[in-house]
Amino acid sequence: MPVYIIRRLGAGLVLALLVTFITFLLLSTSFEDVARTILGPSATPEVTEALIAERGWDRPVFVQYVDWLVNAAQGNFGVSVYTSLPVGPTVLQRLAVTLSVIIPALILTVILSTILGVWSASRGGAVDRLAQGISLVGYIVPGLLLAIGLVVIFAVQLKWLPATGYTPPGEDPAAWARSITIPVIVLVIGGVANMAAQVRGRMIDELRRDYVRTLRTRGTSTTSIVLRHALRNAASPALTVMSLEFIGMFGGALIIENVFALPGYGSFAFNASLQGDIPVIMGITAFGVLLVTGVNLLTDLANGWLNPKARVH
Repeated sequence: MPVYIIRRLGAGLVLALLVTFITFLLLSTSFEDVARTILGPSATPEVTEALIAERGWDRPVFVQYVDWLVNAAQGNFGVSVYTSLPVGPTVLQRLAVTLSVIIPALILTVILSTILGVWSASRGGAVDRLAQGISLVGYIVPGLLLAIGLVVIFAVQLKWLPATGYTPPGEDPAAWARSITIPVIVLVIGGVANMAAQVRGRMIDELRRDYVRTLRTRGTSTTSIVLRHALRNAASPALTVMSLEFIGMFGGALIIENVFALPGYGSFAFNASLQGDIPVIMGITAFGVLLVTGVNLLTDLANGWLNPKARVH
């Protein structure tokens, strides 16, 4: 297992270096445009060049990247070009908002998808058709339309939940729960539509295997076969789907945060991209790739625990 972990960590480190370097390389083509945006339209070429030299943007790109990488490894991601706030703490603060929505949504998605998928695969018939119908609704209805509909019903008409805004959990847990309820519901419906179908398909495959027939001939109860044997064997690919679902939710945070005015990671990344705030963009990229790499590593370790054969791949 240690070799397996080291190999996965090495692959994640290489990926992080490649992604951050390519991002920095692409951003380097816009240094002059960013300088003009900072100085305003009336800035002369001389003043623009002076700012570029002051920021060190006129140095070779690789040298600049190495400097950034050395500082980032020490926890220093620089300061925002526009707000002068430190990038690292600001990104972590925004990331905490996004994760406070995604993690509850992912937990609910896993629970509901497992129940729905196992129920559908083991019962069949009308139960299976009902479960597939629920998943189909999640596929068909766009997330944005669903979000607007839920806001109209629960915030505007019933006034049970706030339409927009965010309350930190440390400030008021009840208000935090109310502020994330609609965003979580939107993410869960879309997530269950995908994951439940994957769990159902995998469970059907497992229940058709020879070992299941052998267990039935031995008098093993259906509940034991489904929960103790088939579900465990189906858990490994389901974990992969779960990691992809997390990444999908993380990537879709931009839409959710803009609809509900959440001060999260996605909206922060969007605004930084519009402004050309290079230190912030690099910090967002670094934290994003490290988070995705970490999730994939945990998934690989869990798969290796469930299926030892996976450790050799």
